[in-house]
Amino acid sequence: MFVAKRQVTIEWGDCDPAGIVFFPRYFAMFDTSTHLMFGAAGIPKPEIIRRWGILGFPMVDTRARFMIPSAYGDTVEIHTAVSRWGTSSFDVEHKLFRDDGKLAIEAFDKRVFTKKDPATGKISSFPIPQEIIARFEKP
Repeated sequence: MFVAKRQVTIEWGDCDPAGIVFFPRYFAMFDTSTHLMFGAAGIPKPEIIRRWGILGFPMVDTRARFMIPSAYGDTVEIHTAVSRWGTSSFDVEHKLFRDDGKLAIEAFDKRVFTKKDPATGKISSFPIPQEIIARFEKP
């Protein structure tokens, strides 16, 4: 399984009054990690948009388990991987590790490739090109 990794420093604006990361900020980090994962696999999101004319791959379902909080100044590492490919959807798993190596969060989301019909303006799902899936099968 291809795993994209990135380090993130927790900023002041990520934190709530208790000094720990406000939980929606994690989902913003995971969203960015998903987009960066495609680039790490060799097919950046802007190229996917240009080549196949998709709108993007919005999140349609998500959940997370929070085990250890992170605070301002912490450096964390996020591991992001596709755990399942469907016809037009895919599942993503994120693991956030603190700098001591402890797993702090596990998050999961389902995303769908979408396209806009130029005639009707309706947004619908779009089959994921095999070329994209193949990029993730390489170690």
